[in-house]
Amino acid sequence: MSSQILKEKLNFPRAYRQTRLDVAQWVLDNTKTFPDLLRYCFDEKSELSYRATWILEFVCNKKLSLLFPHLDTFCKNLSLVKKDQAVRPLSKISGFLIVSFYKKKDVETRKNLSEENRKKITEACFDWLITNQKVACKVYAIESLYHLGSEFDWVRPELKTILEEGYSTHSAAFKARARFYLKKL
Repeated sequence: MSSQILKEKLNFPRAYRQTRLDVAQWVLDNTKTFPDLLRYCFDEKSELSYRATWILEFVCNKKLSLLFPHLDTFCKNLSLVKKDQAVRPLSKISGFLIVSFYKKKDVETRKNLSEENRKKITEACFDWLITNQKVACKVYAIESLYHLGSEFDWVRPELKTILEEGYSTHSAAFKARARFYLKKL
């Protein structure tokens, strides 16, 4: 029954921020619907998929731990999503996980985010960085890759090369973030 309610809630007519926040709060109040939300996120045939990723972003921003039992599914499917509207929130959620793991050193995140899942996030972030994605997605990928490079020693040299080679062809927002991380690299 709650799965049907979630489907109805995801079918909102206008994507106002408050509407998305309300649906996210409903999921937080009905956490048993979280696996269904995740399933919708990766069902690219459905029109609800990108809307589900918007909600997932808000839910994970409030309570990242809800994703922990589903990290294998989340990380395995990251590289499969192609819709622009869905890639940005997924890259942001990946950033939440990576910052929590490396920068905040959150005990629960460190316990749940396996090395294999970190490698899958690394792969997805590089894919987002070198393909034709919107700048927000690339910016989240840059930050994640920088932190991942503290563990995987090959990541930072690759990131530096990509940032240097692509610098002249990107927007001002990308260049600003690239400059920031190039100084750190």
